Amino acid sequence: MRGSPLLLCLFSLACWGNLVPTAGDKIFHWGACRVSLSLTEIRAGFTAIKANIQSRDPVRTLSILSHSLHEVKSSDRCCITHQLFTFYVDKVFKHCRTEDSFVNRKISSIANSFLSARRKLGQCREQNSCMCGEESTEKLKQILTNYEGLNVTAAAMKSLGELDILLDWMEKS
Repeated sequence: MRGSPLLLCLFSLACWGNLVPTAGDKIFHWGACRVSLSLTEIRAGFTAIKANIQSRDPVRTLSILSHSLHEVKSSDRCCITHQLFTFYVDKVFKHCRTEDSFVNRKISSIANSFLSARRKLGQCREQNSCMCGEESTEKLKQILTNYEGLNVTAAAMKSLGELDILLDWMEKS
């Protein structure tokens, strides 16, 4: 019994720590969903490897993301953001391995941030607070068509090289 107040205090601190954003985090409001995410940290990690990743892009005439994110309705932002995080976690990051351990660590760090945000958006979707409209479904289909038109490694590297497009879009929305 003596340890239970201490355990309750530690548990309360842990729960409170999950609710309060850490330094550098920004709280994004996508529909009814609120997600704390450090775009500064993600952008810094991406900037450190951007030249390396983009130099591996064999197809410079095609963009996977650029035309797909323009003019997304605010009601679809939660859904398309969740779908994009899922796309990056399930398809892109899995195939972005290089011989450079520094680059791989940065990719892993970005992937962990996306995984955490995807989990939070997934909870919103389970509560029906993040609905998918026809527009978001069409935009994701366009992204997948562009992605699947290339071999897996080239598509993954191109998508990672375009991460700044996604980050800029997130900051604007």
